[in-house]
Amino acid sequence: MSLDPFLVSRLAAHGQEHLLRFWKDLDEPARERLLADVRSIDFGELECLVAALVRDDETSVPDAERVAPIDVFGLPRTDAERVERRRAAEAGAALLAAGEVGVVLVAGGSGTRLGFDGPKGTYPIGPVTAASLFQIHAEKIVALGRRHGKPLPLYVMTSPENHEATVRFFDEHHRFGLSHVRFFVQGQVPAVDRATGKVLLAEKGRVALSPDGHGGTLTALAAPAPDGGPSCLDEMRARGVRTLFYFQVDNPLVKIADPAFLGLHRLANAEMSFKVVEKVTPEEKVGVVVRVDGKPQVIEYSDLFPKLAELAEKRAPEGNLELWAGSIAIHVLERSFIERLLGAHALPFHRAVKKVPYVDESGKKVEPTAPNAVKFERFIFDALPLAQRWTLVETDRAVEFEPLKNATGPDSPATVRQRMSDLFAGWLERAGASVARRPDGSVPFGIEISPLFALDAAELRDKLEPGRVVDGPLYLGPDEMLLPR
Repeated sequence: MSLDPFLVSRLAAHGQEHLLRFWKDLDEPARERLLADVRSIDFGELECLVAALVRDDETSVPDAERVAPIDVFGLPRTDAERVERRRAAEAGAALLAAGEVGVVLVAGGSGTRLGFDGPKGTYPIGPVTAASLFQIHAEKIVALGRRHGKPLPLYVMTSPENHEATVRFFDEHHRFGLSHVRFFVQGQVPAVDRATGKVLLAEKGRVALSPDGHGGTLTALAAPAPDGGPSCLDEMRARGVRTLFYFQVDNPLVKIADPAFLGLHRLANAEMSFKVVEKVTPEEKVGVVVRVDGKPQVIEYSDLFPKLAELAEKRAPEGNLELWAGSIAIHVLERSFIERLLGAHALPFHRAVKKVPYVDESGKKVEPTAPNAVKFERFIFDALPLAQRWTLVETDRAVEFEPLKNATGPDSPATVRQRMSDLFAGWLERAGASVARRPDGSVPFGIEISPLFALDAAELRDKLEPGRVVDGPLYLGPDEMLLPR
């Protein structure tokens, strides 16, 4: 295979001709892979990113005087607020019954930080059965479809690294009973050397490519199918799907397509909506939703310190943080809003300084001991300032936010399984059961309730006879019809 002179000159024009340094060392398949990598890069865009985010590494953090708290639909605390929330839930249920809701699951990550070899969604997290994250999410979607009489389509965003393994896992489990699931692949951008802005080679014949961030979901939804068929957005339009529920795979507590959340979104005629939790501490690693110059915006937790540290730590007279609305990556978006953004706006890229293995000038593989590279990522929350109408809805972290991120310590399998067991224990107690607890209120054993048995506490109460004593591990699965006393 001979080199295309136009490609060679194009690389030279952008100072990236080193990507072909080992061309003579490669066999034909390796050359084809390298050319595919190189041709996937928009070098004009990359040049702008290097100028803005590598050579000039100043972050665009707003000045403190421009930042203010934002209005949020808080947790219902009065009878009037509870009535309002029930009305919203009825409106959301109507959307589900009309088949207007689709689910977008972002699942491009791996279980590396968990010490797990495979897509993170395949991690066995069920407190009793070791059900995978994917199974738990899928069963919620199946149960929702049964409840509202209309199956919900699921769109799963994978990465090039885990796509085949993810599809295979779903197929091995008969797609968990889902009526419609479609997989689509996240985009990638090259990692560049932190000092020079040169694109790194992961191998002699492979560019060091990395996912373009969860903000890349929007672009990926609009990409044609691999066979040239309709994009996910095209398919949604044909199916009559107007509203998308978006979440990330690592949080098994998500109330998927929560009718009250959907209803508040639709009643406000919003284009994008967020669920938020009250931040525990100023340093908690979640972005905070605020107003900047009067417009809604998310400030990433890494950007709060040190520039906005004083503001981040400021407390109201009641003692809570003034900037308390923590973003937990649970959103609702209108399909028409995504289409409008793709036609007129591009979400900005952010820099992430990372350790990226690479091949040096001699062809030797280097494992850096310190951050050596810049990756470029888009964040979906950057769409919020572009929405003409929006809503923020508070949720209780105890019932909806316990992400799986680390092998040990906070946000680990141990904390996630404990939170799940405690949540299900609460459901049982509200249904009239007695559950053994430790002095601190936690449950000393695993409890797991499949969404196919009960999607929420109210459904469990309808199936459970009062007086049940739970003093050991318990699993309630889809085959059980009624618990005995």
